[in-house]
Amino acid sequence: MLQTTKAVVLRLIKYGDRSVVLNAYTEQFGARSYLLRPPAKGKPIALGPLERVELVVAEDPRRELHHVREFRVEKPYLKVPGQPPRALVLLFLQEVFSRTLKEEAGDPELFSFVQELLEELDSTDDLPHFPLLVMARMARQFGFLPGLPGTGEDCFDLREGNYFSGKCGHGEFLGKSETDALAVLLKAEASRTSVQLPSGQRIALLENLLDYFRLHLPGFGQLKSPAVLHAVLG
Repeated sequence: MLQTTKAVVLRLIKYGDRSVVLNAYTEQFGARSYLLRPPAKGKPIALGPLERVELVVAEDPRRELHHVREFRVEKPYLKVPGQPPRALVLLFLQEVFSRTLKEEAGDPELFSFVQELLEELDSTDDLPHFPLLVMARMARQFGFLPGLPGTGEDCFDLREGNYFSGKCGHGEFLGKSETDALAVLLKAEASRTSVQLPSGQRIALLENLLDYFRLHLPGFGQLKSPAVLHAVLG
């Protein structure tokens, strides 16, 4: 039975001479892998990372690899293609989404959240701080975003996800300046206002948040894009 769903392209893997395996996060079915073949005499398939598409698919519960019968780009990006720094942030999001959007069940709320982030990427005027806001909002979506520190709490335990004062029994924690930067981000995320952090604090905080995700999401692992992201965005 053919079904139609919106989807976000996570990855394309070459399959044979002209076909590709499309790893996508779909509105109706969650994370899926599809075999995508071009028309017999058509052009090779050209879909970019995190392209927002509509798929007509043949879902078969007996298979891990389903089939796409038709597809179209649902909403092309306006600014991403012509702005390399914005395209670089898109690649960062692609890595993050590929490691977090793995549930094989439809979640319209989560899908809508992903779409909102992509729409904001295509319009925001503050690219340097956008990856921080993405990580904070995703931590909130997945249920492990911390609140603000209490009185006297000037450090943050990455492993336990809570604040403390004094000494930590292990090395996976943020000191005072790093915790202050985290508090600035959390306040901005909660109020949907802009973030104001110096370049050095911004870079360090993104690395801290990536460490936090690695501790709380099994399989998150090391990302390749942040080093280039830091070099380009400063």
